Amino acid sequence: MFASLNLSEMANLQYDLEGDLMDVFTQFNRKNIQDRQIDTLIGLSKGLIADGKVNQSEAEFLQTWLVQNRAASDNPIIINLLEKVSAMLEDGMLDEEESAELLGILRRVSGEDSCLGEAAKTTTLPIIDPMPPLIFEDHSFLFTGTCAFGSRKQCQEATRALGGLVSTSVTKNLDYLVIGTYVTDSWVHETFGRKIEKAVEYRESGVPIAIVTEEHWAGSGGLVG
Repeated sequence: MFASLNLSEMANLQYDLEGDLMDVFTQFNRKNIQDRQIDTLIGLSKGLIADGKVNQSEAEFLQTWLVQNRAASDNPIIINLLEKVSAMLEDGMLDEEESAELLGILRRVSGEDSCLGEAAKTTTLPIIDPMPPLIFEDHSFLFTGTCAFGSRKQCQEATRALGGLVSTSVTKNLDYLVIGTYVTDSWVHETFGRKIEKAVEYRESGVPIAIVTEEHWAGSGGLVG
């Protein structure tokens, strides 16, 4: 069989065999691979946040590492973090708010903060209680923090599709400030906390701004599967 193959065909066959063997190795060692990935991710996160900030090149390095490790993993932390970092770098620039959000996420990954995926707490965040029914048509929405639904752009597009308006800053004309699921009780120390503080100030002065959770926004818009 092999005598009839030319060099190119032999190379392709070798590549296919190596790929098949790697697939088998991954299949039977997935648990160990994922454990090592998370250990590496924790160490990597600690290194990236050592100076208290995450810059553009560090975010791009993290994205590259996640892409390389995604192929051998179905770990939800790897998948979720890759989606979030990719969304942040989608426009080719990591802005100040995105940098602060990524710093907060990596702190949680490294164990310096609450667990990754922890939902926003109504007991520590200034969320209106009870949260009101949301009216999307011709009402303005502003998103802050990292959302589980998707990137900020995806949340904005979903809001527009429901007839809502998208705001880029907290003003007295804002109807709803939506707090992302990944915002924790340390929000006051993060960059996006300024939006929350400003909304609270307006609300306390009598401006009817409703501060709600991402979960409530998604549920009200029928976006939860």
